[in-house]
Amino acid sequence: MNFALYKELLAIKPVRRLLVVGMIARIPHSAAGVLLTLHIVLTLGEGYAAAGAAAAVMTIGIAVGAPWRGRRVDTVGLRRALIPSVISEAVIWSVVPHVSYEWLLALVFVGGLLTLPIFSVVRQSLGVLVNGDQRRTAFALDAITTELVFMIGPAAGAIVATTGYSVIGLTVVGVSTSVAGLFLMWFNPPTRSAAADADYEADQQEGAEVAVVAAAPAHLQEAAAELAPVAAGGLRRTGLRDKAAHNFAWFTAAVAAVFAVAAGAGMVLSGTDVGIVAALEIGGHQAEIGLVFIFWCAASVVGGLLYGAMHRPVSPILLLLGMAALTIPMGFAQDTLTLCLLSLLPGLLCAPVLSSASEKVADLVEEDRRGEAMGWYGSALTAGVALGAPLAGVFIDGIGPSAGFVSVGTAGVVLCLVGLVLQYRRRRRIAA
Repeated sequence: MNFALYKELLAIKPVRRLLVVGMIARIPHSAAGVLLTLHIVLTLGEGYAAAGAAAAVMTIGIAVGAPWRGRRVDTVGLRRALIPSVISEAVIWSVVPHVSYEWLLALVFVGGLLTLPIFSVVRQSLGVLVNGDQRRTAFALDAITTELVFMIGPAAGAIVATTGYSVIGLTVVGVSTSVAGLFLMWFNPPTRSAAADADYEADQQEGAEVAVVAAAPAHLQEAAAELAPVAAGGLRRTGLRDKAAHNFAWFTAAVAAVFAVAAGAGMVLSGTDVGIVAALEIGGHQAEIGLVFIFWCAASVVGGLLYGAMHRPVSPILLLLGMAALTIPMGFAQDTLTLCLLSLLPGLLCAPVLSSASEKVADLVEEDRRGEAMGWYGSALTAGVALGAPLAGVFIDGIGPSAGFVSVGTAGVVLCLVGLVLQYRRRRRIAA
């Protein structure tokens, strides 16, 4: 591994400035999930099902808005495209802490719809500022900073919320994100080159996939949703008639199985996220929520490094089966230390599940349709994220905090076992 590549990359001033602004811009939203959950539960007095529903509504808003936000950057330029996000981030997140739950749902949907598109902006800009082998290094460096942010952010959010400052915390999230957007508008990094090289689109797709793995396990929504705009690039250029003529010949049973794995992974991860918050809040250890997130996220980083060093791929359905099964014991943790330790094993499999699934899509789908397939893969992942939080919340409210882990873990195991049985029957039928 040649670490000198990182030094060379950081010597480029626009790249260095973009990475720093991108890292700072992600910090507020990395804390927003935990802050919003604890605000709904502690300040509004609602249950974890309600908190999970709010997370799902925001996720849907992010998924719906991502293609539009990406298209605006392409058509009107970065500065004009960011104006709605800069205004909405400051206004919506300043109002959210002061309204009832019903109004909060509407506001977080709009907030998701107009969220600052930091993942796609940084990825596109890096793709323009550097080329060739430096792009992979730049995306890897951005992924490292993303992983660090998503280890620190939830911890900070938990501390703020559990000390009774969730109202101030959510306001700071909005204002800070808006300020980050203003910095991006002032900096105005390029998002399109005059003549993109032949590898630009492929590198953008790879960067989007890397961002999904880097954002896991605690903050998949934005990264997963932004796979779709990358994939849709070619379709936009062909026009509506050609787009309508596109068929789904690439959508085979094997591809459908990978999409099911993506949805299952999103469900298990978002459900575990809510489960961690509930287990410690109900147990009276709210201040230690961030510690568990650090263990869980750090394990994902280590798992990703180990999987990347392997020479042979592992089936994504087997990796998800392991992650889901190992999530169930988290429900039997007796204290914070036990929960930290039990989060390590499913955390180790988090990045490998997502890496293996995206690799599998690339293997199964021809290159000229791969971008479209990855867009649908991102949609499946987003759908799973939207499902997992309210599913865990319902069981937490009805049974207890341990039921959150058991419910999503069991659902993931059942999904994998059904998939393996179907795979076995299909292979026997082909062999016959």
